[in-house]
Amino acid sequence: MSQKNTAKGKRKTETEQQKMNVKLLPLALGILLMAAGAFGIMHSSDDSEQWSVSDDGILSYSQMDETEYSVTSVTVADDNTRLKTVTFKSRDSDIEALIQFPDMDTPIPGVVILPGAGVSKEQQTAVPQLLSSLGYASITIDQRNLGGINPQGDLALYMNGTEPVEYMMVYDALAAANVLAEQSAVDGDNIAMLGLSNGGRFAIIATAIKPEIKGVIGISTSGYDTDSIEVDETINMTAYQFYRSIDPDNYLELISSRRFVMLHSVNDSIIPYELALRTFDKAEEPKAIYPINGSTHGYTQLMAEDIEKELAMIFQ
Repeated sequence: MSQKNTAKGKRKTETEQQKMNVKLLPLALGILLMAAGAFGIMHSSDDSEQWSVSDDGILSYSQMDETEYSVTSVTVADDNTRLKTVTFKSRDSDIEALIQFPDMDTPIPGVVILPGAGVSKEQQTAVPQLLSSLGYASITIDQRNLGGINPQGDLALYMNGTEPVEYMMVYDALAAANVLAEQSAVDGDNIAMLGLSNGGRFAIIATAIKPEIKGVIGISTSGYDTDSIEVDETINMTAYQFYRSIDPDNYLELISSRRFVMLHSVNDSIIPYELALRTFDKAEEPKAIYPINGSTHGYTQLMAEDIEKELAMIFQ
């Protein structure tokens, strides 16, 4: 078999696995919750001063440290679009990011872009290019593990009072917003979030817990519907609290008064449109959802006009 066919087969296997994970997630969470109860996992009291989770499963940070960053390169395209490669400190890591913005006379709104799992900042080019053409700045980050998650591993960290990786990924999104807001070309009071697939989940949570974020756009994403899990004596409530804390559905009420937008292909091959619609129905106004013809998972050019319209509303 050629390398090309091998790579194609690998991508197909990964896609099928992603689809299976989405379909089995509510069941898997229920099983893990019962397992946590059965084995009597004990959650040590949270001794961290940096983060906390409420009884309702809402993540919060006591404070955001000033985000340190450095610019490693600056390039200018033929159309005078600026592209900066930056590295910023977030928790225990150096996060790589690309800042892109058009040449404008006055500061412009900015958008934090969180790619889907397995997608690097260099691969996520279409959305930043669209935003630049519309007169917006953006920062696209390399998420930890390239956006991949391990809920069971994070649960173990949470049970030990250690910050889960997914919490750090939310923090990374907020730190990226700080870096973008500090750019002289950017209006720091007008920052929004945009996430694709798994990145959409972190974008929703980050927007919810930071009131200064003007709104959020989720592309090909959904929540986990943890509120549908039947809570009884077999459930370990600490584990349930953790799973609620990583479920975007649990944060939708906190976004109310700011704009919540979803775009989703009706025949999405990874996250079914029905799951996006379920999350959308739980959200409060102002909100909008755009069903897109096709099966593309992620951004498609068919979304460009709707994104333009919604960003104008978010930043109005």
